[in-house]
Amino acid sequence: MNNSDRYCVIMCGGVGSRFWPYSRADKPKQFIDFLGTGQSLLQLTVERLKGVVPEENLILLTNEQYASLIKEQLPQVKDAQILLEPARRNTAPCNAWAAYHIHALNPKAKIMVAPSDHLILRREDFRHSVLKAFDFIERNDVLLTFGVKPNRPETGYGYIQVGEAIDADFSHVKTFTEKPNLELAKVFLESGEFFWNSGMFFWKSESIIKAIGTYAPEVAACFEAAREAMGTPEEQACIDANYPSCPNISIDYAVMEKAPNVCVERVDFGWTDLGTWGALYDVSPKTRDGNVTQNSKTMLFDSHDNVIAVKGDKLVVASGLNDYIVADADDALLIVPRSEEQKIRNYVNEVKMTFGDKYL
Repeated sequence: MNNSDRYCVIMCGGVGSRFWPYSRADKPKQFIDFLGTGQSLLQLTVERLKGVVPEENLILLTNEQYASLIKEQLPQVKDAQILLEPARRNTAPCNAWAAYHIHALNPKAKIMVAPSDHLILRREDFRHSVLKAFDFIERNDVLLTFGVKPNRPETGYGYIQVGEAIDADFSHVKTFTEKPNLELAKVFLESGEFFWNSGMFFWKSESIIKAIGTYAPEVAACFEAAREAMGTPEEQACIDANYPSCPNISIDYAVMEKAPNVCVERVDFGWTDLGTWGALYDVSPKTRDGNVTQNSKTMLFDSHDNVIAVKGDKLVVASGLNDYIVADADDALLIVPRSEEQKIRNYVNEVKMTFGDKYL
């Protein structure tokens, strides 16, 4: 395959409310150096794609308020490589726009879609899987996703049930399943048929445009109206006019759960969706007492298995604290049991209802 036909769309417009109060509306988690590496999650995402996709074929899809952050963190990216959503409409509209945009530039395009906030520990294994995926979609008219081999009964991820095997690495998809409860997650793990849904996709631009037209015509309509403007100076104005009327729907619901030509590449490269404090706890180095102290000054006594994340020079002293998240950022302090981290998004909604956007 011609390397110049490979593109990668990096979705980086989310708010990251489950990482509040570190992740704020004006600087969400993908722009933060959570791991103390000197690079944000977005910068790490771009770094591991070097040599796999030409730098000029990276497309950053984000909310318009984050344009300056992207330019600051990725100065090599040109304005034409940044697509600015005028409104948040979930992953089906943003994938549709990216596909129509790229198809106008190169009708032979093969597209990878990657979230900007995932952690991948084994970079070379990842790159090898990506190259195999591009080769597979070159030879087959399919919508492909990565299914990550699970190593625990995780309740925070969606799952893919694999169907008939195509070869050693690829299978047809049997079903997509939303986040299960613990008992069901254990069954999934033991069966060997279920893989974590990574949210990474591969497809020809023409294949996904056709699928969206078939299974999500109300989404396609927004972009068919702007098709003549794609790749021209009028594109953004047409998107600004049509995008806010798009349905708010995920690409999984809109297309992947309906299309008959969905396949999965079974992968294992140390993947984590860094979506929650618990996920950060899992991948971070821990003290002898199981505490994660995220770039924070701490003195902990008889305290175990906590996540302590406090910005600045503040000292945290705690005694008898077990299994808690303590996150302090500027004007907001969060203290919740680790077992309640899935409720953080609800708490953020309550904060918004009570105080407006002041602490968001």
